Amino acid sequence: MQAYPLRQIDLPIMFGDRGNFCSEVLTFKVVHFLGSYHAILGWPCYTKFMAIPNYTYLKLKILGPNDVIIMGSTFSHTYTCDHKHYELTTAIINSTELLELRNSSTLAVLDYNEPTSSSVFHQIEETKAVGINPTNPTKTMRIEIKLLAK
Repeated sequence: MQAYPLRQIDLPIMFGDRGNFCSEVLTFKVVHFLGSYHAILGWPCYTKFMAIPNYTYLKLKILGPNDVIIMGSTFSHTYTCDHKHYELTTAIINSTELLELRNSSTLAVLDYNEPTSSSVFHQIEETKAVGINPTNPTKTMRIEIKLLAK
């Protein structure tokens, strides 16, 4: 599935705190797509902020006016986001496939008054009647006489 941009929006983005921050205006493309991300910061953002991502330690280092600004996350938070993203993606793909199956299949209406081959009971000749209630000899059940060697 693909998402096509509807519009663009320019937003001021700031990393850091009052004592040490870096601020730039970034252009975001707005798409109409269900996703677990509110915004995706990629190479254009890294270039504008002159940031260095470290994917091993989940850190983003940005040169600030007073010192290096370090943005980070935890592995458990990353795992939770990835798991939610996986569930959302699976739900979107399943709903798309369900719609395709619904459009490609034809509805069949069964006639419940007509007996089918699976609903007709055929008595096997190699059976015998066994009483199941000693006080009422009319209550019986049929069991097969010839059993498999297993």
